[in-house]
Amino acid sequence: MAEFDDARPIGPVVPVGLVQMRCSAQPAENLARALERVEEAARRGARVVCLPELFRSRYFCQAEEVERFALAEPIPGPSTEALSKLAAARGIAIVASLFERRTEGLYHNTAAVLDADGSLAGVYRKMHIPDDPLYYEKFYFTPGDLGFPAIATRHARLGPLVCWDQWFPEAARLSALAGAQILVYPTAIGWQFEQGGAIDAAQHDAWETAQRAHAIANGVFVAVANRVGEEEGIRFFGQSFVCDPFGRVLARAPADREEILLVECDLGRIEEVRRHWPFLRDRRIDAYGDLLKRFRD
Repeated sequence: MAEFDDARPIGPVVPVGLVQMRCSAQPAENLARALERVEEAARRGARVVCLPELFRSRYFCQAEEVERFALAEPIPGPSTEALSKLAAARGIAIVASLFERRTEGLYHNTAAVLDADGSLAGVYRKMHIPDDPLYYEKFYFTPGDLGFPAIATRHARLGPLVCWDQWFPEAARLSALAGAQILVYPTAIGWQFEQGGAIDAAQHDAWETAQRAHAIANGVFVAVANRVGEEEGIRFFGQSFVCDPFGRVLARAPADREEILLVECDLGRIEEVRRHWPFLRDRRIDAYGDLLKRFRD
């Protein structure tokens, strides 16, 4: 494989801002703090900014309680209205993960993408819904029905996937095939058991490695915004990061504090990497029919 001259931008270059934040029990307070951090990221030069998964509240899926459905809101709604004003004022695109109330009794875990003119460029409804200890999302969320999109914004074509989607190569592939240049993952992940430092490190490494593999296999940037701090039984491990189409981590936030991560993504690197690693060219699309099966007996 040819060597890359990383010092030479081949552009366009898009600064991506990731907001790694703690979340309180007060939705209005979380929205206000998110707006402040998005504003700060924009002041520092970010053109695309991503917030963590379900940033408007603490991670409520740790228990199955009907009263928590009251946290949901429509899209468009109060959060997208506030964020769209900021997006238009700063000329930035924003990815915001929200608890969507679609209609009476129908709810989704949804990423709204606001364009630089304040318009709602598109939405993505989380497709893969976990049901694990302290991650009881199937109680709250209907699986998405919009597929795996690439949403065009002024600054880049974004693939807004959400948290548990991070583990599925099919989601990343389909979003990349739709034209996404940056896979953007709003996230709420951490450690929910006291298993010791070695296990904690291995779990984090597996999570990051899976996503770096998506970047390599598809020749795209991957940007991940996680929350941080302890909430009930989960210690969210932060470590938001951006990696390039070569799979290299360009920047990573710490595990133990809030951070606004700003990373310049040279979109010209996508074609450069794909020319040398032509995985999309060499795919055997005639031989993948069994992917539509749950398991090959």
